[in-house]
Amino acid sequence: MDRPDQTTHFGFKDVPLGDKQTLVNDVFHSVASRYDLMNDLMSAGLHRVWKDVMVTALNPPRNDTPFALLDVAGGTGDIAFRAAKAAGNGFRATVCDINPDMLAVGRDRAAKRGLDDRVSFVEGNAEALAFADRTFDAYTIAFGIRNVPRIDLALSEAFRVLRPGSRFLCLEFSTVDMPGLDRLYDLFSFKVIPPLGRAVTGDAESYRYLVESIRKFPRPAAFADMIRAAGFARVSWQSLSGGIVALHSGWRL
Repeated sequence: MDRPDQTTHFGFKDVPLGDKQTLVNDVFHSVASRYDLMNDLMSAGLHRVWKDVMVTALNPPRNDTPFALLDVAGGTGDIAFRAAKAAGNGFRATVCDINPDMLAVGRDRAAKRGLDDRVSFVEGNAEALAFADRTFDAYTIAFGIRNVPRIDLALSEAFRVLRPGSRFLCLEFSTVDMPGLDRLYDLFSFKVIPPLGRAVTGDAESYRYLVESIRKFPRPAAFADMIRAAGFARVSWQSLSGGIVALHSGWRL
């Protein structure tokens, strides 16, 4: 049980730990219908490249070998659809997201792509997954883990539901490490993205939170330590686009 005095970050603000999930839910209720369009506008389409890098690392079997993917915080289905396209007939994905509005968008997209027989959508909390131990062959989470109030619990749950020999992959915004780019990135993040969010979704505050949450996320080495603490081995990360994002990897051995 959370202590009344426990706090966490919601963007740059400190909030009671128990309140963060509700606040995050409100953000994604607000932006669900335009979430993918905003991703294109905010990243100039680069999020598609980053997600393709993640699916290439996932490398699902291209034959009939059964392969079960759990994609957490992936409500609109982007990672699951990419993985299904790259995989063979034995592939199945379960998209787990705490936000029903995001899941509704994902289910609609799956039906339009003819993937509703290979990709299923389940409402659930990353901190307490409703799946049996050692159920999945891979766990992915893209741009979602920084929104989880208790990241350590989410990592422990990822380890629990993976079979031995399976892989954890996390794509998340990171720390820009190129001189000059860091200043341009900050300018774009704080001066362009919130007004863009207002114009496209009618909601600047949600995008201000998303920008701030990136700055509060642990640096890659610190996050790698958290992945190791959850039990994963062979932990590594790959910086992409000058450190704007990082792809983290760990194995359950």
